Amino acid sequence: MNAETLSQLAPSHLAYVPFVSVANMMRLVHHIGIERFLTDLAAHIEEDFKRWPEFDKTPRVASHVPGGVIELMPTADDRLYGFKYVNGHPKNTRTGHQTVTAFGVLSEVSTGYPVLLTEMTVLTALRTAATSALVGKYLAPKGAEVMAMIGNGAQCEFQAMAFRALCGINRLRLYDIDPSATLKAKRNLEVQGFEITTCSSAQDAVEGAQVITTCTADKQYATILTDNMVGRGQHINAIGGDCPGKTELHRDILLRADIFVEYPEQTRIEGEIQQLADDHPVTELWQVMRGEAEGRRNEAQLTLFDSVGFATEDFSALRYVRNLVQNTDFAENLDMLADPDDPRDLFGMLQRSAG
Repeated sequence: MNAETLSQLAPSHLAYVPFVSVANMMRLVHHIGIERFLTDLAAHIEEDFKRWPEFDKTPRVASHVPGGVIELMPTADDRLYGFKYVNGHPKNTRTGHQTVTAFGVLSEVSTGYPVLLTEMTVLTALRTAATSALVGKYLAPKGAEVMAMIGNGAQCEFQAMAFRALCGINRLRLYDIDPSATLKAKRNLEVQGFEITTCSSAQDAVEGAQVITTCTADKQYATILTDNMVGRGQHINAIGGDCPGKTELHRDILLRADIFVEYPEQTRIEGEIQQLADDHPVTELWQVMRGEAEGRRNEAQLTLFDSVGFATEDFSALRYVRNLVQNTDFAENLDMLADPDDPRDLFGMLQRSAG
């Protein structure tokens, strides 16, 4: 194959898609600073919630498989289309695998061409925490300083960092059925400047906490919190429920809480409210953020964020990362898209490549 032929076969700029690896994502977070990253990411999520009607929305497409679930989470506005592939396999840690892994793609609607491919295992942890803390700004008691963290796995530290950055939380009460998980979280968070109390039970953890975060992994109907453990005026950030057949809260808590959700059509299938009638009243977060519905009304109100994660949050994260990595070395170009000189002659390009 001569030099002229090789030159003709070389990919054009249209063939390349920016790719952010795990290593580059971690570099990017440290370059920005984790708390600023979380704060700026929350701002992008809030921007997109405030333009909620502009999005094409659908519940995630879930394939329930032995040991877990594999999901696709798509959404689009009139300019960009995004999706995330994500799994949830609670028993993975027994074999050294992550419980949750993910990657995502952002594309231009006008051409369908991808403009970003990125890891989203780290990014999902960040966007989940940023969403929780953003909602906390609207629903947590004014001046809250103490958060109970029930479930001290991979998401725990991200939640703590986000709630400090956005809500001023600086004291944590930690509990996990696995003491080693609590010790891991304590070790990681003490060096970040948090005041840590390790607790012997979930009931112990919630005492004196204004915010309660539940984040457990097992896919089962569980009762992490019972009604007698939750007092007036607290905010519950329930982020563990994310599929049919998995809950963390006793039903009686739901019956006396004001419940806030991302997308009711998905949350009624996957969230805590799968325990309730289909017409049980809930408030959509986009309406609260746009000032069309009330969030926290008074100090005595019990609020619940029934969080399952929604595709617009991933869209916001993809949009944010794309803006950050353009014209930097945090992304590398992958030759992903076939680009023949004549768009109609894909076969000819293949044949010419044989020499």
